[in-house]
Amino acid sequence: MKLSRRGFLATAASVALARPALAQKLSLITLDWATYNPLSLIIRDNKWLEEDFAKESVAIRWVQSAGSNKALEFLNASSIDFGSTAGAAALLGRIGGNPIRSVAVYSRPEWTALVTKGDKVKTVADLKGKSVAVTRGTDPHIFLIRALLDHGVAASDVKFVLLQHADGKTALVRGDVDAWAGLDPIMAQAEVEDGARLFYRKPENNTWGILNAREDFAAKNPEIVKRVIAVYEKARKHALANPKLVVEALVKAARLPDTVIAKQIERTDFGTSVIGPVQAEAIEQAGLALQKAEVIKGDVNVKATVAALIDASFTSGLKS
Repeated sequence: MKLSRRGFLATAASVALARPALAQKLSLITLDWATYNPLSLIIRDNKWLEEDFAKESVAIRWVQSAGSNKALEFLNASSIDFGSTAGAAALLGRIGGNPIRSVAVYSRPEWTALVTKGDKVKTVADLKGKSVAVTRGTDPHIFLIRALLDHGVAASDVKFVLLQHADGKTALVRGDVDAWAGLDPIMAQAEVEDGARLFYRKPENNTWGILNAREDFAAKNPEIVKRVIAVYEKARKHALANPKLVVEALVKAARLPDTVIAKQIERTDFGTSVIGPVQAEAIEQAGLALQKAEVIKGDVNVKATVAALIDASFTSGLKS
């Protein structure tokens, strides 16, 4: 059942008053970690959430997400309470009936671009008649669709080879596909170690790194959501003050050289945890582009869905 905005706020307010009882009943919080979300690694490795909830005997469980699509699957199945996705991927999930709320930002990355090897592909127009590895429902997939749309190439004229991110990179390196819609840090690895080339970049078409919560979890546990976001804010400030430690955490998790991870971090901005109008605008523009490309049905109200997706109340007290 979907709640109206007014109903959601009323429920959240009443639940907040009953927080002590709810905190006693809550025994487990499950979150994802992902190499495309460096802050999740910092929090996990330092056990900050475990420390924060220790007095209430609330256990913390971490689950790896290999991409936005996997995080959304976990959220939809109630396997996790918090999941890391790209903003536009969260929108597609919400349109598809996934009951999530986007509650915070973990980064503003340029984490996707179109990647190739050799000289067969030099421009987006060259993709006509070519094969491209891509992970459906992720920011690289959305980035690819928008690139084709912007350059007048019909999606039907390109062979989409549906693979998870790491497998897409492998397919490119082997020569099984002509191009790949890449994702860091695997994309950085392809550049540094395999001689891959980013032939099309457009940073503004990379939608934000968004922390999502299951809608029912956020409604029942608003104070828990705020506490998790407060720990994310701690990790964000830690990342800004200690960039080398961020690289070390990613090197360990991704099992990639520091030269590769350093390239990923160069393209990642940890400037804010706040979610609001700026993120809504970026996600809405991505949604409208996907609607124009007929990935999203024409009868979907993209603006209204974005408004239902983003909940700025949990970061309203943070400085952007």
